[in-house]
Amino acid sequence: MMTRKTMMKRNMMIGLLVIVSASFLAGFSRVSASETDTTARELLDSVHKTYYYAAEGGKAHVKMTLTDKKGRTRVREFWMLRTDIEDMGDQNYYVYFTKPSDIRRTTVLTLKHASGDDDRWLYIPSVDLVKRIASDNKQEAFVGSDFTYEDVSGRLPLLDEHEFLADEEYNGKTMKVVKSTPINTKKSGYAYRKTWVDPDYTLPVREEYYSSKDKLIRVFTIDKIEEIEGIQTAVTRTIKNLKKNHATTIEFNDVTFKVELKPKDYKERLLKNPPRSLR
Repeated sequence: MMTRKTMMKRNMMIGLLVIVSASFLAGFSRVSASETDTTARELLDSVHKTYYYAAEGGKAHVKMTLTDKKGRTRVREFWMLRTDIEDMGDQNYYVYFTKPSDIRRTTVLTLKHASGDDDRWLYIPSVDLVKRIASDNKQEAFVGSDFTYEDVSGRLPLLDEHEFLADEEYNGKTMKVVKSTPINTKKSGYAYRKTWVDPDYTLPVREEYYSSKDKLIRVFTIDKIEEIEGIQTAVTRTIKNLKKNHATTIEFNDVTFKVELKPKDYKERLLKNPPRSLR
C-alpha cells in the first residue's frame, strides 16, 4: 500500500503533468492558429497584388451599367488610368468620362495613400468647378454607383484579420474561402466579408459583405476573366447592393498595361486638361 506521503507525491506529479500538457497544447494551438492566419493573410496579399497592382499601371475604357430595383438601366462610359508608385503601396488613379453627354469631360483624380487617407478631386465641367472630395470615407459611392472608392482602389489586407473557412466548389472549381474582419469596423461599412479565391488566377472571384447582425448586404463577383498582355484580367465585374436592390456592372475594354502617365503627371491641372489620347 502507498503511504500518505507517496500518494501526495504522486498526485503532485500527475497535477504537474496535466499543467505541462495543457500548456504545451495551448501553445501548439496558438502556433497553429497563427500559422493559419498568416497563410490566409499571405494568400490575400497575393490576391490584392494581382487584382489591384497588375504590372505597374494601365489604361482601360470602362462601360458602367447601373440597374435599379425596377430593372431600369443607365450607362456611363469613362477612361481609367492607373500608375503604381510602389507595389502594395501608393497609387494614382485618373477617370475621364466620355458618356453620356451631360457628364462628358467630368474627371476624378485620386492619389491613393496606403498609410493614410487618400486625396481626391472632382471636376464638374458644366459649372467649371474643381471640388475636393472627402477622403476619410472610402465607403462613399464611386460616381453614384454601387462600387465604393475602396472597391476601386482596394483595401489593403493589413487592415483586417483573416482566417480560412473552407475549400468550396464555385463555378465548377475548388476555391479557398477566407473570412476577413476589419480591425477598425467603424470605417469599413461592414462587420466582415468572405472572399472566394480562384487558386489558378489568384483573383477574388466572389466577395460577400455582412452586417454586424450577420446579414448579407453586398455581393461582388468577377463575371469574366481574360488574358491580356500575359496578365489574367477581370474584365467584367458586378456589385449588388442587397439593401437597395440595386446593382452595378463594369466592363473593361481596350485594356493595356502600358503606363501612360508618370506619378508627377497626376496634378490638379490634369482635371481640366486630360491627356490628348482621351479627348
